[in-house]
Amino acid sequence: MAESNECFNIGSTVSCKTCFHEELQGEVLAFDSHVKLLTLKSAASSGRTSLCDIRMVNLSYVSQVTVLKEAAASPLPSLPSLNLDKLNSRAKRNIDAKQRFIQAMQAGVTPDGQKLFLTICKTIEEVTWVGPSILVMNHVVINPPYLPENVREHKDSKEPNMKTLSYIRKIVDKFHKDQQNVTLNNGTSVASIVAEVQPVSQ
Repeated sequence: MAESNECFNIGSTVSCKTCFHEELQGEVLAFDSHVKLLTLKSAASSGRTSLCDIRMVNLSYVSQVTVLKEAAASPLPSLPSLNLDKLNSRAKRNIDAKQRFIQAMQAGVTPDGQKLFLTICKTIEEVTWVGPSILVMNHVVINPPYLPENVREHKDSKEPNMKTLSYIRKIVDKFHKDQQNVTLNNGTSVASIVAEVQPVSQ
């Protein structure tokens, strides 16, 4: 590592030359002296002014550091208070989602079934697995092979709701149409489809 002041003020502009002869330049966002990690912000490589590039530089692999513009040292701003209830709620949702995915794997659910489950979860929170079947809002069940005709009212549902049933069928139907479009666009099944419809030569 190059000799440095072992400290960089937030907001300073520095230039780093790596041991790979790459030169990096940017504004200091953070510096961890314990692990020699410097975080720099620079103009976006894409050219978009609304974005920026963030690089984390390991100074152990830097041969030279030059401070181009020193920022005045100032006390760090106080951190905003954290909404612990919101964080705990988000963590619980993520844990629940992972557990549902594990349940699907253990039940031997097909990849299409897993994808459909994740698709429904994007718009509806009350989705879970009952063995290999998908249970939605405790009212609608989708059995393998997860086609629109496999969408049924759950036997234990106390509040039959045809609107919900129809809505879930539309989601399932759209999912399968989207999957077919992806397959055709990737060109993976076009040859086989053509072969099936082409008449046999006499």
